[in-house]
Amino acid sequence: MLSEVINFIVSVVSQWGYFGIFVMMFLESSFFPFPSEIVMIPAGYLASRGEMSLVLAFLCGVAGSLAGALFNYYLCYFFGRGLIERYGKFVGINEVKMAKFEAFFNKHGEISTFNCRLIPGIRQYISLPAGLSKMNVFRFSLFTTLGAGIWVAILLGVGYFLGQNPSKNVLYLISAILLIFVLIITIIYIKKVKK
Repeated sequence: MLSEVINFIVSVVSQWGYFGIFVMMFLESSFFPFPSEIVMIPAGYLASRGEMSLVLAFLCGVAGSLAGALFNYYLCYFFGRGLIERYGKFVGINEVKMAKFEAFFNKHGEISTFNCRLIPGIRQYISLPAGLSKMNVFRFSLFTTLGAGIWVAILLGVGYFLGQNPSKNVLYLISAILLIFVLIITIIYIKKVKK
């Protein structure tokens, strides 16, 4: 079943090309959580076969991620908490989850918009408290792009070197390495930037 889904995504990415990557990564970064692994890994695989440019796939993946993050950011920036309270339940966001996202953002500050882009499961939602707090949009875009760029590059590399269907152990290892990286970056930021 899973292999059929992966083959379908590879087919869609191949047919839609770079626009498909942009759209799917936009969805993945917005209110419609769509696993980026099943978009960027097949794109890397297609690039390894010469059917897609690695550079263009990377740029489209990052651009889609940023666009989706800005979509969430501006929804909260302009419409505030009321929008989340009224419609969040339709996309899996309740008051408890939103409170956790806000607490994380308030505790760790702007750097959370960078390091959360590297953590599956919450990467889509860190844009919400950033928008509510009216974080500077240039800094938001910069941190989001840097985090998304690292994530997209890793997934492309996995697809390029390991094929379209890498083992779960490889993905777990990558996730563990990313979490350690996030922890190190956060500590450095707190010590150096937030003295």
